[in-house]
Amino acid sequence: MSSAVVSLKEVFKTYRYGRTYVRALRGVTLSIDRGDIACVVGPSGSGKSTLLNIIAAVDAPDRGEVVVDGVEVHRLKGVELALYRLRKVGYVFQFYNLIPTLTVWENVELPLALAGVPKAERSRRVSQLLEAVGIPHLANRTPDSISSGEQQRVAIARALANTPAVVLMDEPSASLDVENTTKVMELVSKLNKSLGQTFIIATHDPLVARYCRTVFKLRDGQIIGVLRGAELAEVLKE
Repeated sequence: MSSAVVSLKEVFKTYRYGRTYVRALRGVTLSIDRGDIACVVGPSGSGKSTLLNIIAAVDAPDRGEVVVDGVEVHRLKGVELALYRLRKVGYVFQFYNLIPTLTVWENVELPLALAGVPKAERSRRVSQLLEAVGIPHLANRTPDSISSGEQQRVAIARALANTPAVVLMDEPSASLDVENTTKVMELVSKLNKSLGQTFIIATHDPLVARYCRTVFKLRDGQIIGVLRGAELAEVLKE
């Protein structure tokens, strides 16, 4: 039995802007094991965010196969897609996408409410998640009253709410300094170990990549290399 929780095979994606066509992904094939912390690294415009969006079913591939936790995502339609996004994938967006009119508690509770989880269980789960990411004291604050690093912790807790198969993170260091990037990645490492949670992270930041066990190098919409284990450790020492 395969240990892969995410598998992509010959995935293509092209966007049209007026008369211009942008080939964002050009035949991407990759496999990510359950319990891994995997990074997709590459310069701006290399296709990193598109790759995450394809896995999250925010975007659909033009062709190719996308399988996540045994679900053939490329075949889903309508309500099936909505349920997949709710239950199988947690997404920490680059600018967090927290709802400004809701408290920290309510932002984390929302996916559970949408999934029909009873109120008592929602309360227990939100309390656990805020404790796990180290911000129980912020439960009644709104996003605009806390720091960027704290907002990211809220976004991580929200992404974990429905115990997804994978958590996707798009450029987690984009709005953070080195100190807070380190804190967030230490948290990711801790959650990976304590929960066995799989993380897939799009980044151009070597500091973020240091916390990953698998690194996929993406350029011009294609995987140009995969680093693991000793080979990855040697490269990151440079």
